[in-house]
Amino acid sequence: MDVDTRLLRYFIAVAEEGTLTRAADRLFVSQPALTKQIKQLEAQLGMRLFTRSKAGMALTEPGQALAEKVPTLLAEWDRALRETRQVASRAARVLRVGFIASAANEATQHIIAAFARHRPGWRVDMRQAAWSNPTAGLADGDVDVALLRLPFPGQEGLRVRTLFSEPRLVALASTHPLAERDLIPFRDLWDEPFVAAPPETGWWRDYWLAADEREGHPVHIGAVTDQPDDWLSAIANGYGVALAPESAARFYARPGVTYRPVSGVSPSRVAVAWAPADDANPVVQEFVRCCEESP
Repeated sequence: MDVDTRLLRYFIAVAEEGTLTRAADRLFVSQPALTKQIKQLEAQLGMRLFTRSKAGMALTEPGQALAEKVPTLLAEWDRALRETRQVASRAARVLRVGFIASAANEATQHIIAAFARHRPGWRVDMRQAAWSNPTAGLADGDVDVALLRLPFPGQEGLRVRTLFSEPRLVALASTHPLAERDLIPFRDLWDEPFVAAPPETGWWRDYWLAADEREGHPVHIGAVTDQPDDWLSAIANGYGVALAPESAARFYARPGVTYRPVSGVSPSRVAVAWAPADDANPVVQEFVRCCEESP
């Protein structure tokens, strides 16, 4: 019997977290989708893996037996897959770099140029990820290194080096009454609807809603988007406002959207991240050094 490794990852997340809600947050999926996948795995195996109650999800005896084996199995598969992809990348002399939105802003081109000088014959394959994938494919091994915004879910399992920080602004429709102000206190935005990332992104979404800087004031969601173009359209159409890094005013300028400084929120930090398994990978470490040395 062949079982999709994705189902096993869902299974072990529920086993370790003890509830569907926490496991869904960890996996960046919706709870109904996770429930469906667990039921699919149980149907394939022909046995119940969990007993469900208001307290959460408890492993059955067969579930406990499976949970003891799955982490090692997945770790071996991940290692084999990562090594296979690295061999393919080395053979093609391609470094896969994931990124979110504007990557490292204007420094991105300097980083790639520096890497090309240090690694003649190598090419950087830049792969942009949706906001629903805040590690830009790094957590799944789809890329070798990533340029990311901090904080992001799963960063504790990766190597992360901060490159620079920049203030967060507020993006709002140009017709919005607050668009004429030179500086907007964040408190004045608490009752505004916000354009948010998908719920399954967990505390990545919370950070861009500044949920921890509202003194307990609830967030009102006006729209949910996963791509910059949809995000800009929602703001321009007046569905909500949104926090954004200062560089968004340069990289995502468009008619109908105004960016204004906002006080009372922490800055956004840009970092380069890689998997611990690549600590000794000379190509990945060369790219990291280029990130640190670029202006």
